[in-house]
Order: sequence, then structure tokens, then C-alpha cells
Amino acid sequence: MKVLILGANSAIAKAVAQKLAEKGHELFLASRNLEDLERFAKHLTIKYDAKVSWAKFDATDYDSHSSFLRSVLKRMGEIDWVLLAFGYLGDQDRAVVDFEELKRIVETNYLGALSILTQIVPYMEERGRGVIGAITSVAGDRGRGSNFPYGSAKGGLSIYLSGLRNRLFRKGVKVVDIKPGFVDTPMTEGLDLPRRLVSSPERVAKDIVKAMERGKDVVYIPWYWALIMTIIRLIPEPIFKRLRI
Repeated sequence: MKVLILGANSAIAKAVAQKLAEKGHELFLASRNLEDLERFAKHLTIKYDAKVSWAKFDATDYDSHSSFLRSVLKRMGEIDWVLLAFGYLGDQDRAVVDFEELKRIVETNYLGALSILTQIVPYMEERGRGVIGAITSVAGDRGRGSNFPYGSAKGGLSIYLSGLRNRLFRKGVKVVDIKPGFVDTPMTEGLDLPRRLVSSPERVAKDIVKAMERGKDVVYIPWYWALIMTIIRLIPEPIFKRLRI
């Protein structure tokens, strides 16, 4: 199987790549930092004897996305899976009053994903099979005062993926919306998180690979986040707006 991972320098993406390399799949890793990417790709090649390619990818450089995909297909021949693993948490308090920070959050987490998907979708439609997975977040299920700039971008992406799933179902292409809860990564370092609810990137990666193998529609990782978010969504707005969450 041939897998394209976008945002491959993230902690979760690296853990997914290692699991796929261990299974013997061919990988194409893409991210902004080529130096780290090359180092990681060579590590996978040596440790797992995997076939790994890499290239620069910037989610917000929209004009480059068409030529990027062409170069991937030229090198790999075909793509079976695509995983969108890039994201930017940003400074939530600053984003409320600083449009440039808000713009960066929205462009990286939402518009960047839509831009590359508009290149990937026609290829997958014509191919008639494959899996598209995108890492969104439980933060996109309901706006909370502590992270609604980020949550709104991820929530928008989830709605887009839902429509895309409906469109591609009859084409034989599966679309997986991956919603992790709290994950111990550099992006969440320094945040005051409930430690019992924080998962390791390795735990999350295992569930991501399983969900994509099974062609799930929406998957909460770990599973108990589905229950947590169901409860949060059911809290009446007059009560919810008074909560400090």
C-alpha cells in the first residue's frame, strides 16, 4: 500500500508513519521542515527497511498544491491512502483580538486542508478507491470559551469531510474524520490538561491506522471521547455558557 502523509513532522504523524513502515507500506512524507523530514525518513528506511520518499509541503501555500500532488504521483505511481495530519493550535486568547493570528489558525487548519483536498479528490474519484483521513479534533464538536478559534476551524473541516464522505461513497472512496482528544505533543506542551485524559501519540496512531484500515466514518480517539463529547453537546446552552471550560 502507498500512503501520503501531510504534516509528517507532527508527533502523531510520525507515530503513524512508524506503524505503517513496520507493516511494510510505502510512504511519502511531506511537511515544511525538510531537514527534520529527511532525518526521520532515513530513520524509517534503516529501521524498517521501508521505501520512504519525502518533499516539502506547506498547507498555506495554496498555489503549490497542484504541482506538489503531481510530483507525488510521479514518484509513487499511485496513492492508496492520504492522511492530513497538519495543524496549528495557535494562541487562543490572542486570536480573539488579533485577526492575523486567527487567520493563521483558520488557514492552516481549514483552508489549507480544503486546498489540498481539491487536488486529491478528483484523483481519488477517478481511481474509484482509496482512503482519505484527516485529523480534526474533539474541539470542533462544540464551541468552548477556551479554544473556539481553533475549534471552529476543526469543526468546519469536520463538516466538509462529512459532505465529502457523502459525495465519494458511491465512488468507492472512504473518508475518515479522526477526532483525537488531548494528546501529549509539542503542540499541547504547557497547557493545563487533565492528565488522565491525555493520550500518547503512539496510542493515537494505533487507533488511526485501525480506523483507516476499517474505513470508519468518524472515529474518536480514544473511544471514550465519543461519550464525553456526547454529554458536552447535550448540555443546554443556558447552562453551557456559564461553564468555565
